[in-house]
Amino acid sequence: MATHPALKIIVGGLVAGLVDVGAAALINWVDPTVILRAIATGVLGKAAFRGGWQAALLGLGLQCAMSIVIAGLYVGVVSRSKWLRQHWILAGLVAGPVIFTVMEFVVVPLSRAAKAHFTPVTIVPNLAAMMLFGLIIAFFTRRRR
Repeated sequence: MATHPALKIIVGGLVAGLVDVGAAALINWVDPTVILRAIATGVLGKAAFRGGWQAALLGLGLQCAMSIVIAGLYVGVVSRSKWLRQHWILAGLVAGPVIFTVMEFVVVPLSRAAKAHFTPVTIVPNLAAMMLFGLIIAFFTRRRR
């Protein structure tokens, strides 16, 4: 049974995005709503932390939307390479650090969010979480024979 590619992108993006919020909460030892408010700072700035559940809901919407867009971009890139399609695990693992880099050096600076401060200790779990993010997208969007 074939699944429409757009559905794979949506589901993969949503699962990866929600797992990413959970991973960020675990890494930072905070409630997931804090992470969602941090995401909302991209639009609201520091006011997101005073925004209550509405700001957290905005953060959730932004996270889901960005994750779906990232999944779509991933599929667009991987679909051009037979090798990447065949080695979807490796492609997903490599995609994570690429996504991390683009988010940190392109997306966040263009937003109202404060730049994250990573140390050698905190960068490792954050990169691992992004590798998981890429792997989840790769899993859901892979082509089944």
